[in-house]
Amino acid sequence: MKRSSLANLHRDYPNEKLVESKAPRDPLRLFEIWFRRALSSRNLDPNAMAVTSVSASGRPSSRMVLLRGLDRKGFSFFTNYRSRKGKDLLRRPNASLLFFWPELGRQVRVEGKVQRVTPRESDEYFKTRPRGSQISAWASHQSEVVAGRKVLESRMRELEKLYQGKDVPRPPHWGGYRLIPSSIEFWSGRRDRLHDRLLYKRTGKVWTRVRLAP
Repeated sequence: MKRSSLANLHRDYPNEKLVESKAPRDPLRLFEIWFRRALSSRNLDPNAMAVTSVSASGRPSSRMVLLRGLDRKGFSFFTNYRSRKGKDLLRRPNASLLFFWPELGRQVRVEGKVQRVTPRESDEYFKTRPRGSQISAWASHQSEVVAGRKVLESRMRELEKLYQGKDVPRPPHWGGYRLIPSSIEFWSGRRDRLHDRLLYKRTGKVWTRVRLAP
């Protein structure tokens, strides 16, 4: 692809102002407002977020997952504990999240410590998953090399027979994480790339807020 064709890719943003006088002092409250707006927009996966972890050697890696819980404690998602991100978070329990809602011209960056949710929370969420997703949690040894698609499909068939007529239990190597935010940055696209950025940082239980240059 020619560099010139990439350089010409641009668009104007909705020009929605993000100003201190109208922004809540609590960033989780502001996130809830923005998230509800994303839900009502035409965004295909409003709860999709990029999770970035860091390996023991300092190598970062990102992947898209779905936000499955939000409360005063933090942001929750679920995965295989033996996956690459699971191994990263075991050694370095810090991560960042990135939400991007292009239809709204908004993004939110969240950074903080990560801890596993309780087994009970993982069990409760696992029960809500479609049966096929429950079985695939057993069938897929996430992030490991696999000989081919047929191997995965064969495992699925075997497990479907094993659990036919039975409830599928949660695998012990599968469960949730909660990111406890220490900083949350809200970005709103504006004309001429003079975007709005408000950064909230937490010290103890107190949040402070500053504006960042775009």
